[in-house]
Amino acid sequence: MSFAQRLSGRPTCPAMLPRLLNTRAGQIGLLLLTLHLLVMLFAPWLVPYDFAAADSLATLQAPSTEHWFGTDQMGRDVLSRTLMGGREAMITTFPAALLAVAWGSLAGLFIALRGGRLEDLTLRLVDALLSIPWLLFMLLIISLAGPGPLVFIITLGFFYGIAVIRVVLTAAREVLCRDFVTAARLRGDGDFTLLRREVIPNVMDVILVEIAMRWSWMLLAFSSLSFLGFGVSPPTPDWGLMIADSRGFMSIAPWAVLAPIIALSSLIIAINLTSDALAKTLGIDKSSAVH
Repeated sequence: MSFAQRLSGRPTCPAMLPRLLNTRAGQIGLLLLTLHLLVMLFAPWLVPYDFAAADSLATLQAPSTEHWFGTDQMGRDVLSRTLMGGREAMITTFPAALLAVAWGSLAGLFIALRGGRLEDLTLRLVDALLSIPWLLFMLLIISLAGPGPLVFIITLGFFYGIAVIRVVLTAAREVLCRDFVTAARLRGDGDFTLLRREVIPNVMDVILVEIAMRWSWMLLAFSSLSFLGFGVSPPTPDWGLMIADSRGFMSIAPWAVLAPIIALSSLIIAINLTSDALAKTLGIDKSSAVH
């Protein structure tokens, strides 16, 4: 831990979890998030039926002791598909969130260190890119490259990393103005040493919150792509795809739509609650983040 960190009083990683658990939002968020992660890991052994098995004699059945969440228009068990439906989204979006925050943070740190005209030009470019409807560009890229985990990770990671540049650049710029950074320069620390010892430890709290925030937004984007037919391919279960497939039967079989909606909503709520608690613990104003 650097001298600046000791002065700031920021909690270290080992001390962060107890502080998160001292807040109601942290408790609920971590509990829901842990539950979703356990379901994702053990879903193949938890599902009561084959998620792809169709039964024409059991279409649109209401919830019962045999099918707890009922069946969809093809007679597939909704509970099994809901339990399996979050795996693709979580496995794809979490690495994409890490990629977005990694390259966006590195770019923001480097540009903050250089400053001057490069910083002004970067901020103007970021503003221009943030004004573009990303979903349309993502649809175009996925249409050309084809759907696949690697395509989703790179596409989501690139577009969502653009906003991270501004957030980390702003945080790093505030750190670079501090006296302890000036002292480090005077004692001969180079740029790499300055970033490693003084800047990165003091913006790591912002980076951690960014990971949680970008992850929740990417889950919505991934589900939106699946809903539009550009996500995973049938019969692979996915919450967005399940909602799209069953929306036409919502008036007679709402359970087939409500189950994936509740699952997706609870995961996003879990991440947002955890993110809010983490930001509060670290003293970060989330309202300053750029979407």
